[in-house]
Amino acid sequence: MLYDEQDILRSMDKIEVNLHLWNEIGRLKQKLITQFADRNTKIISPKNCQSVEMYFNFEKMEKTIGRVAEKIPEVGETVSGLLVKKAFTYQIMALDDLHVFSQLSTTNISQRITIAYTGAFGVLKHRLKQIFESVESLPDEESEGRAFGVHERLTVKYESEKHISLHWSSDPISDMVSDSVVALVLNIGREIPKVAVESKEATKTEEENNYKAEKVIHALLVSLFGENGKLVISVDGNVAHLDKQSGNVESENESLKERVRVAFQRI
Repeated sequence: MLYDEQDILRSMDKIEVNLHLWNEIGRLKQKLITQFADRNTKIISPKNCQSVEMYFNFEKMEKTIGRVAEKIPEVGETVSGLLVKKAFTYQIMALDDLHVFSQLSTTNISQRITIAYTGAFGVLKHRLKQIFESVESLPDEESEGRAFGVHERLTVKYESEKHISLHWSSDPISDMVSDSVVALVLNIGREIPKVAVESKEATKTEEENNYKAEKVIHALLVSLFGENGKLVISVDGNVAHLDKQSGNVESENESLKERVRVAFQRI
């Protein structure tokens, strides 16, 4: 391959420029080494596209201020508070000191939810006592005194025959308690129709059984002693009067009276 004179000159210009840059970088490196000779500082001049890894040992230090710093903690004692980062500094302070040592502020969020509930208010309180340890009645004029608190974090109020309301100040624990109470109220709401139907069926079945029992008792006693409002029972000259409706027995003979009463109960 043949090169003309201009190609050779161009290549020489490039070589001269690169060497000039490397000479400047070398002089800068030597100057930095001389300037930081008293420190354990490594100065390198990597080539283009060469990866460089640098390791930094950085310890974070937090300072306690305000009420948290009033007492010196013992060895192993836990220090709790808010950790606030400002630029490259970290500070631990009490919640009440947040607005004093920073431009931040706190606020309370009060939440209220109304839930459809048609059951008895006392039943709800009883069910909550089975789950939570602390369920106490609270005086409340708006709900006619029908209100109670759950662990001093949530208040349940009676609003009407169809609604109740829950009141609490938002925080992680109170929010968890409110979720549990809402789930319980909704489950009770689904159970009420089923319980009502089962109660009616049980009442109806009980009434039918009582009616059948009365018919059997009446037929048995009539076959034994005749049909009257009161049955007259005579045994060995001793007479007892039995009211078949109430089951009361009247007799001068206590032994006969007790025998008739027991027999009637067994029937």
